Amino acid sequence: MGEDGSVTSAPQRPDGPTPTPRLIATDLDGTLLRDDKSVSHRTVAALAAAEEAGIEVFFVTGRPARWMDVVSDHVHGHGLAICANGAAVVDLHAGREFVQVRALPRATALTVVETLRAAAPGTSFAVEMTTGINYEPLYPPFFQDPGAHVATAEKLLNEEADDTSAPVLKLLAHHPELAPDEFLALARSAAGAYASITRSSPTALLEISGPGVSKASTLELCCAERGISPAEVVAFGDMPNDVEMLRWAGTSYAMGNAHPDVISAASGRTVANNEDGVAVVIERILAERAAHQH
Repeated sequence: MGEDGSVTSAPQRPDGPTPTPRLIATDLDGTLLRDDKSVSHRTVAALAAAEEAGIEVFFVTGRPARWMDVVSDHVHGHGLAICANGAAVVDLHAGREFVQVRALPRATALTVVETLRAAAPGTSFAVEMTTGINYEPLYPPFFQDPGAHVATAEKLLNEEADDTSAPVLKLLAHHPELAPDEFLALARSAAGAYASITRSSPTALLEISGPGVSKASTLELCCAERGISPAEVVAFGDMPNDVEMLRWAGTSYAMGNAHPDVISAASGRTVANNEDGVAVVIERILAERAAHQH
């Protein structure tokens, strides 16, 4: 996103040698993907080389499962990805099937809607569910979704609110005038007691998950299932929704185009997404590993 100017020099590594990780966790937009949403040939090769070396790769993104086609061809091994900022684990080998869902309770979502309407008048909402997205009439349709229902958030969240209704993955809140970080700080102050609130967009668009749900907490669960410790994880990110994950991982890199909060959270820094900053670090890790083996 280039929020504080891009870094184009060589990556700044964390102090000491980079340990050979057992798992690489990487964000997608602004991190692994170039700005045109492509995965470069260099990055494809680096991901494949990591998997071949026995290092698992997890894509950890704010994207919903239905937007994962961009990387589906580059998932090896387990095929799992963490989507919707930790609200879902999906199997990209099995047609984006949901393996785990950490839902936002509808009653909680309604409380957040009510709180943010009072704290930031003019806020409009969208509701991301396992079945797709629905939004309010004033919510900017960033991506037209032909299957979307348009109604007030209260109606969308109350509709079929029984045990058979689709789980809510996250609530999206957009403000037409506030600055993105100002809106985030205001929302966390007003409604942070009810839910996890973050952002990854360059606009004033917040992403709201269930209490304790984040990229970090779901990655931690996935790693625990595999007996992988934080020290054995290398993570990459660029926006506030990556901060907890970068703090949790033993080694972490902020992209050259990262938000200032991400730079503060990470233990190292690499070049920008458009310069294949993730691949640069993976190549170095594998080169150091090869050197130790000889």
